Amino acid sequence: MIRGIGLDVCDINRMRKAVSQKGFCERVFSAEEISYAESKADPATHYAAAFAAREALSKATGWGMAKLGINSCTIERTKTGPRFVLDENTLSKFSDEGIDNIFLTISHDAGIATAVVVLEKNQ
Repeated sequence: MIRGIGLDVCDINRMRKAVSQKGFCERVFSAEEISYAESKADPATHYAAAFAAREALSKATGWGMAKLGINSCTIERTKTGPRFVLDENTLSKFSDEGIDNIFLTISHDAGIATAVVVLEKNQ
């Protein structure tokens, strides 16, 4: 059963400006996300995608970013696609809500990064 769906878009040029500000990346992204983005030809594209993923998750839960917390999750890139890694507190909230699966897809093109999140619960 679908519990929530979230979608977000992030302007890559806007993210390019944000990541140029001292300390922004360290406040918003995990060390793994920074390493991943910085290994790419255009890091801002990958930062924007990770940011859009967080926003999409906050929308899918209905909690908003303030309740979810910007650092409550990180985006891990795997061979089968991106996935969320949640901190203990957030994982507990998801368990309390009965959320069993989190599906994430990320894309970027023409100066925009997008993310879609689908939350699933089995009962």
